Amino acid sequence: MADLSVAVLVGRLTRDAELKYTNSGQAVCHFSVATSSRKKKGDQWIDEASFWDVDLWGKQGESINQYLVKGKLVAVEGAMRQDRWEQDGQSRMKVIISANSVQLLGSNAAGGQQGNSSQGSQRESQGHDASRPQGQAPQAPAPDDFSDDIPF
Repeated sequence: MADLSVAVLVGRLTRDAELKYTNSGQAVCHFSVATSSRKKKGDQWIDEASFWDVDLWGKQGESINQYLVKGKLVAVEGAMRQDRWEQDGQSRMKVIISANSVQLLGSNAAGGQQGNSSQGSQRESQGHDASRPQGQAPQAPAPDDFSDDIPF
């Protein structure tokens, strides 16, 4: 059986994303997402925040980087990995999410829209045609010649 390491996060960016390139020229978009959960301590509910470092590689990272601004609500799906190193004689470890997909959700923390370019990026990341005028319904694909011999 294969091992599995999957992460799904919905949270807000803690800072603007950074786009960098490796020595071989591959793009990596790095950002941090904050999530929160509630725990009951005694008679009170306590909010507890967790902070996650996320890497999004390649063209997807290049294209979405400009929309990943502090406070933006995002959904991230990817695999968890551990980075380990030694610092000042002590072993250190950090969990990083290697994102497979990132979706922009809602508006930013200030409650305003980032403009139409952000909405266009959302459509692109969800597989919609961003060049179509806003408010216009998508056109149905042209019918293909299908036989009635569908096996299901």
